Amino acid sequence: MSALIVAYRAIDRLNDVIGRGVSWLALFLVLVQFILVIMRYVFGVGSVMTQESLIYAHGVLFLMAAGYTLLHNGHVRVDIFYREAPPRRKAIIDLLGVLILLLPFCYLIWYAAYPYVMNSWRVLEGSKETSGLPGIFLLKTVILVFVALVALQGLSLALRSILVLSGRIDPAEAEIEGGN
Repeated sequence: MSALIVAYRAIDRLNDVIGRGVSWLALFLVLVQFILVIMRYVFGVGSVMTQESLIYAHGVLFLMAAGYTLLHNGHVRVDIFYREAPPRRKAIIDLLGVLILLLPFCYLIWYAAYPYVMNSWRVLEGSKETSGLPGIFLLKTVILVFVALVALQGLSLALRSILVLSGRIDPAEAEIEGGN
């Protein structure tokens, strides 16, 4: 088996495991929101820490599942040309999209976010609220994790496209494994 096939499958597995794992945060979000509503409207009690936990979980869920969503072709796309395109043309569109749009965008986010995250770590930034959660620096770190996971999944998509274009894998195999 080719090193390119091993690489794209490993990236796909990584994003699949992470995506499935963080998907449980959706259940956490529903339960905590329900608890907050009961606390506030039944018992007249509020909790800043519990409210902030919702924000943290929401951010982690969407940022860390972005690579998983790309793996399963769940991102919004304008597929005027893509939907009806033959597999080779889809591979070309995917490869160019990754190289021209996705990877430069990931680099730009990393470039802008890295100092922001490092400053937060430098002071171990916590909530501005007295009873809030102390780990804002950890939440901000998820921005860099997001960039890494999406860039890796973009690399996987590019590798898969190269393999399809070179005839080393069947386009149907690439679609099944990648969820295209």
